[in-house]
Amino acid sequence: MNFTREEVAHAVQTVRAFVPPTPQYAWPLLRERLGFPVWVKHENHTPAGAFKVRGGMTYFSALARREPRLRGVISATRGNHGQSVGWGARRFGLEATIVVPHGNSVEKNAAMRALGVTLVEHGEDFQAAREHAIALAAERGLHMVPSYHRDLVLGVMTCWLEFFDSFPAGEEPAVVYVPVGQGSGFCAAAAARAFTGRNSRLVGVVSAHATTYLDSFRAGRVVEAPVSTVLADGMACRIADAEALEVVLRDADDIVAVTDEEVAEAMRVLFADTHNVAEGAGAAGLAAAMRDRARHGGRSVGVALTGGNVDTAVFARVLAGATPR
Repeated sequence: MNFTREEVAHAVQTVRAFVPPTPQYAWPLLRERLGFPVWVKHENHTPAGAFKVRGGMTYFSALARREPRLRGVISATRGNHGQSVGWGARRFGLEATIVVPHGNSVEKNAAMRALGVTLVEHGEDFQAAREHAIALAAERGLHMVPSYHRDLVLGVMTCWLEFFDSFPAGEEPAVVYVPVGQGSGFCAAAAARAFTGRNSRLVGVVSAHATTYLDSFRAGRVVEAPVSTVLADGMACRIADAEALEVVLRDADDIVAVTDEEVAEAMRVLFADTHNVAEGAGAAGLAAAMRDRARHGGRSVGVALTGGNVDTAVFARVLAGATPR
């Protein structure tokens, strides 16, 4: 997915009006623990606590230009995309309805409601919620905000531009691990790598309990896979997006899977070594880097802490050494 310099400049301006550049650090304790520098991009420091809000700003900015008379939108989410929609709708004066599956994060639901979103619970997983949202959009005449779209990728790309531009040419991390949910985060990283001319290997990270992108990567086509992850709800995708998969197939050096147990350990490590709170998907990149530590030969790696929106009760159990099931 390619973007012009004008598109990128406009996206940066749009996002900057709401989200300041997030910090990134090579934490000394992580280096001591893993044996190589680990650059952590802290997208948990956005106003929504996750990277998705960047895409929301660019999507709604473009939507306001395309459909100035639009009054209402709808979407489906496990949480962070829904907050992105909520922030975007509030900023551009639109009403927003969000469909979540039953059993969704209590605190993510509360955060969406606090933004004025009308929350609807339906189905047992994201795909069921998404299908219901599409039906409601047709029934009520609402604009359906997708989970993957070029305008969303463009906004999220600003995160990765900040990351890659912070390194002199040739000094970027050897490998960057990017969690994969519905695909916008990985596709944005690939676009930013191409735009900046950096040479880091890009490794997508999925949950071992939600492997549609891994299975699809291996098969070269969309392959549906069951979802059973409890901890990494941000990666709980049952069917890969076909358009996103095209980018993954072209630009991913590899796709790897991490278990909920590995994610829980990475959450504990991030809190101990950086005192940052990570939700399950937010810790997935570090989980993969920790498991692959022997392969890096001391070279630096990059990870995105993509979000910190984890329920208090869940995080307490993780810190106590348990893996929620």
